[in-house]
Amino acid sequence: MTPPDLPNLPDLLRRTAELVDIASVSHHESALADHVERLLRETNLQVDRVGDNVVARTSLGHSQRLLLAGHLDTVPPNGNEMSKLEGDVLWGLGSADMKGGLAVMLELARRVTEPKVDLSFVFYVCEEVEQEHNGLVQLLRDRPELVAADAAILGEPTGAVVEAGCQGTARFEVLLRGERAHTARPWMGRNAVHRLGPVLERTAAYVAREPEIDHCRFKESLQAVSVEGFVAYNVVPDRARVVLNHRFAPDRSVDEAMASVRELLGESIAEADGDGFTLLDQSAAAPPSLNHPLLKDLVASTGQPPRAKLGWTDVSFFSAHGVPATNFGPGEPNLAHTAEERVPRDQLESCYAALEGLVAT
Repeated sequence: MTPPDLPNLPDLLRRTAELVDIASVSHHESALADHVERLLRETNLQVDRVGDNVVARTSLGHSQRLLLAGHLDTVPPNGNEMSKLEGDVLWGLGSADMKGGLAVMLELARRVTEPKVDLSFVFYVCEEVEQEHNGLVQLLRDRPELVAADAAILGEPTGAVVEAGCQGTARFEVLLRGERAHTARPWMGRNAVHRLGPVLERTAAYVAREPEIDHCRFKESLQAVSVEGFVAYNVVPDRARVVLNHRFAPDRSVDEAMASVRELLGESIAEADGDGFTLLDQSAAAPPSLNHPLLKDLVASTGQPPRAKLGWTDVSFFSAHGVPATNFGPGEPNLAHTAEERVPRDQLESCYAALEGLVAT
């Protein structure tokens, strides 16, 4: 995307650096929430704080409301605690995921005083940890009026390209049974670890589905992420366990995804012998929803075709509540959570220009 030529464009790199330099590892976002709240209370927006979640809204009576959301927290530092500016690139923890996106949203909140749609800005905690702590989930449950909207944009890093929807994710436990014996006489037992072979072979041979939905091509995956099976070094193990992670496209429900994995594993799991196949946890997928006028206009304002979000993001929560949502923010997603995390000026400015063009009169 070509950087915009806008008069009086704010120094979004400096704005992002200010946010990076306020530590906000998950469960410790109070200082950053204080900073965000102070900036928002300098505007004419209605500001509410729920714990360390900060929400700012217009109430102009427009027929549509667009919500822009971003998480305040980061993963723990990796030698990149403080911001470092090199030319037109800002390095530092959270610069891409997602304090660059926060800086863009804060600047929109401060500068766009007469939007053509009502706006809600939601800054929330604990996205990087277990969902039970997620501030957006808490707001949707306890204060749904603060996050009501006709459409939502999540400022996750997407390289300034619309990444539509998200894939679902599910973890399954495959538990295989055997019979213990001394390793000197293994024929007296049945080795459960050896029985893992067909399960792992079928998983490794998995051929990814690549459905196209709303002109966005998704790509599923199935991976073994944990293997256990040990009693003692001289004992044939009678129990072996493998955990599988499946990423599935938005054209499938969790139940459909689970059924497809069970079918793939076939007779390598024998329930009659006490084997088990269990869903451990899951998060639903979200459709691209690019047929919504606001999100369609967002795509047009970027000048680039959208692509599918292959990971899972909080757009799933919006989708579950009937709110069409998409991902759009500065920073490359493959740099998130790494020591090389950084965000370039042109992506900050391009995201700002696209969003300002979407909402400003």
